[in-house]
Amino acid sequence: MSNSQNLTTASTIRSWQGYLRSDGRKGVRNLVLVIYTVECASFVAQAIAKDEPDVHVIGFPGCYDNAYAIRLMLSLARHPNVGAVLSVGLGCEYTQPHKIAEVVRESGRPAEGFFIQDIGGTTTSTEHGKQIVNRLRQEIESVPRVSMQLSDLTIGCECGGSDATSGLVGNPVVGRAFDRLVEQGGTAVFEEVVELIGLKEILANRAKDADVRKTIEATYDKAMSYCQQVQQWSTSPGNFAGGLTTIEEKSLGAFAKSGSRPIEGVIKVSEQPDHAGLWLLDSVPDPHFMQHGYTNANDSEGILDLIATGAQIVLFVTGRGSVIGCPVAPLIKITGNTQTYEKLREDMDFNAGRVLQDELTLDDAADELLQLISQVASGKPSKPEALGHREFFIPYKHQDTPPLTIGCRS
Repeated sequence: MSNSQNLTTASTIRSWQGYLRSDGRKGVRNLVLVIYTVECASFVAQAIAKDEPDVHVIGFPGCYDNAYAIRLMLSLARHPNVGAVLSVGLGCEYTQPHKIAEVVRESGRPAEGFFIQDIGGTTTSTEHGKQIVNRLRQEIESVPRVSMQLSDLTIGCECGGSDATSGLVGNPVVGRAFDRLVEQGGTAVFEEVVELIGLKEILANRAKDADVRKTIEATYDKAMSYCQQVQQWSTSPGNFAGGLTTIEEKSLGAFAKSGSRPIEGVIKVSEQPDHAGLWLLDSVPDPHFMQHGYTNANDSEGILDLIATGAQIVLFVTGRGSVIGCPVAPLIKITGNTQTYEKLREDMDFNAGRVLQDELTLDDAADELLQLISQVASGKPSKPEALGHREFFIPYKHQDTPPLTIGCRS
């Protein structure tokens, strides 16, 4: 038996203790999530969570509500890594913190909400919020612990700050790990359809059946139309400096993170896969008449979209390096560029560039990555977690997905 086969066996039998939610899903963290419902409440929300490693913050800046944003926040509030929620608003906005808390309670999690205008000023509201968070933290200490393994995981993957090594080894290592994850009964989700431009036939050929193929083709056509309308292709000066020359070249590298397994279907933001396997996430805005400009896609948005599918851990491949993290789910940062890893060692979790240096095979690197995923799932902080990085971005966006479970208007 080869060394890589031994590593595969080790990662397959590895298990750890997770957190069992009332809907049957299992989390790898037990967080209190603070949600602000308008930018005017963001300072207080951040102050409530300050210096609290197990309290994370997300929020929507807009005063007018947006179905996409509300759906996203509700998905995150009921994420398997979240044990309890505090929703904080100012008092003038359309999105209502009490209604968010109501839906979260229906999921079996403790949740509360308040308006700052009802409580007092910054200091008073911050102290009020901290008292609530402490109470919620005590309530979720009794969440049942349960055994977890790779088959219990949903893993998302984003790539950004790409260079030539991203397509050569960074994304292929993730793709190989995704294949192993799916083999073990787990779920893998990849996105960035606008970074698959030029690959319509290649992408469609991975569909598990004819119906999925039609959905993939329609998803691709929408992304192509979107890029044409906004006159923006997903390439940047950093990509060119890193050795990429065309969107097609970048797309081939980005697609490598999907591995080789059939694509089970296409989901949209806040939808969860209904069975295990490999899934494509469509986060491209749907056509609509009223626009607040177009979505300013960035890595933090894409990562949050992946988390909203229920991903307990997200992988982020970056050839040129990055210093971001995310709330709710641990982020594991991977680079295929050894020079980047050495320069940003304090931020990068995994050096796939060793494959290019003949220190590892792709199989060995994939197995090492699965071991790291297991360690992070069992409680080891990823480097972004340890540094306190919790960047996020929730824009106005139009995307038709299943109906909201609540209306958040007063």
